[in-house]
Amino acid sequence: MTDRRYAVFGHPIGHSLSPRIHEAFGRQFGLTVDYRTIDAAPADFPEAVHAFFADRGHGANVTLPHKAAALALADTASEAAHRAGTANVLTRLEDGRLAAHNTDGAGLVRDLADRHRVDLRGHDALLLGAGGAARGVAWSLLDAGVQSLTIVNRSPAPADALADAIGEPDRVHTRYWEDLADIGSYNLILNATSAGVLGKSLELPTALVGARALCYDLSYGTAAIAFLAWAKSAGALFAFDGLGMLVETAADAFELWHGHRPDTDPVYAMLRG
Repeated sequence: MTDRRYAVFGHPIGHSLSPRIHEAFGRQFGLTVDYRTIDAAPADFPEAVHAFFADRGHGANVTLPHKAAALALADTASEAAHRAGTANVLTRLEDGRLAAHNTDGAGLVRDLADRHRVDLRGHDALLLGAGGAARGVAWSLLDAGVQSLTIVNRSPAPADALADAIGEPDRVHTRYWEDLADIGSYNLILNATSAGVLGKSLELPTALVGARALCYDLSYGTAAIAFLAWAKSAGALFAFDGLGMLVETAADAFELWHGHRPDTDPVYAMLRG
């Protein structure tokens, strides 16, 4: 398997833990995994992907800001990628075609349900953001039993488009960002914006945090610090970053590429350190 190459594409990408994760997964099965980071600006992404797969590339993870572009490059797509309109995994098939998958939602739900022992059924959830990350998890949250999902984005149009794509008006609603102080409280709040990655402040009202609320940032590390600090100061019972989601989505990709399902718990523990 050492003749095959793997990578994660993003911009920026130097902070990524994906190489460490996939190398650790490989050690569980005695595999040496050639996995690297590739920083590609949006205009250069298609050419960089084609060059990678033309040179022994077999699989790639895709992160901000390329998830929609990744799906557009693929020849075939999983149901999750198709309905989200984004992809976080690209795989070269035996016939040379590219297959797209989106494992974000499955990874989020496994992290919450299996690692953190959270029963998502009956939660009223607030989803901040309506970009690629939000689209990747919205359907999975509903499939896991979330009672209602309110989507808020700084630009209303993407939030409305996501709600329309889901097509469940009794459960999925949109509100304006300017109304956050007046829309009530939620017991599940998920930050799917790119604010933390870009070093920007969300300036969220503390009134959003309901009693015994769980707050979750899909980012991890320094990108999640500001949101988690806000959540704790607002009285959230639980505040988690997306490290576990990252490990779980990586496991899905690893299984697609290598045919083995890795044990995620020791890798998560290693990264938590």
